[in-house]
Amino acid sequence: MTAILLAACMSLGIAACGTSSPAKKAEDNKLYVYNWGEYIGEDVVARFEKETGIKVVYDTFETNEEMYPIIQAGAVKYDVVCPSDYIIEKMIRNNLLQPIDFTKVPNVKNIDQKYMDKSKAFDPENQYSVPYCWGTVGIIYNTSMVDPADTPKSWNALWNQKYSGEILMQDSVRDTFMIGEKLLGYDINTTDKDQLEKVKDLLVKQKPLVQAYVVDQVRDKMIGGEAAMAAIYSGEMLYIQNEVKAANADYQLNYVIPEEGSNVWIDSWVIPKNAEHKENAEKWIDFLCRGDIAKDNFDYITYPTPNKAAFDMLDPEMQNNKAVFPDDADLAKCDVFKYLGDSGDALYDQMWNELKSK
Repeated sequence: MTAILLAACMSLGIAACGTSSPAKKAEDNKLYVYNWGEYIGEDVVARFEKETGIKVVYDTFETNEEMYPIIQAGAVKYDVVCPSDYIIEKMIRNNLLQPIDFTKVPNVKNIDQKYMDKSKAFDPENQYSVPYCWGTVGIIYNTSMVDPADTPKSWNALWNQKYSGEILMQDSVRDTFMIGEKLLGYDINTTDKDQLEKVKDLLVKQKPLVQAYVVDQVRDKMIGGEAAMAAIYSGEMLYIQNEVKAANADYQLNYVIPEEGSNVWIDSWVIPKNAEHKENAEKWIDFLCRGDIAKDNFDYITYPTPNKAAFDMLDPEMQNNKAVFPDDADLAKCDVFKYLGDSGDALYDQMWNELKSK
């Protein structure tokens, strides 16, 4: 009797497995991706799906601050996400990420070691993240509007009264305060209230010269000759240079990292703690670390790639474009933003609101 019951149970078990396995297999064959908008080559997702057989469910976000609470709440279980440096540090501190198994990401060897080293500012053991794109913040200037004698070398150029109403600043507390911090010789991650008050005062003095605090609009304004100079992300430069060239403009828009140094930012792939398809996430990261895929991404995104295999595929003119790929000496003067904690964030927000209200 016992043998008959055991056989029946085994039979039922096999039947149950047979019924559920197709659905389970279909779900296991998925990957939930959360990335910035327009931050991947046009056919890269399709190529990944074709090569791996994994179905990608792809969502986008506009800011780190929009992305973070989604991951923190865990209601949507994304398998792989692409945040920026300081938010990755915050996610690590709050136990929202899991380590990457690098034995399953062999193409990580293509990531230039200098970007892995920079990443240690927010991921000290290089356990949780793989660099995807990076860039700096600098000054873009119009050669037809800026006197050669005033060619920007220092962040002080953005305080030149000669260009009142022709200066654009970033509508971003950390990026704008970074400029003042570098000018005054402070750490760009300072939370010293006295230092931040001095930075705010410096920015208040500059404010009457500022045409506008902008983000994406800086591209069109500079291309259209609406401003003489601006603080800008280096990743915008290739797009801008191409637009100016296509228009056969009689001026150039040049980019410089000021002598005081700047911020270097890194966006990296991470795997959330509650990811249900970790191995698929590692396949995704490995795929994006391939030289040919990284080059396709660069061609579309135009933000600098940390992938040395992709870099080696670029033509010499692009490799030597210092607006996109600055010299190591310039990068050595650039620091990574760190997570400041809730109290630090609140202090910066307070200072920013005070500046904007003046």
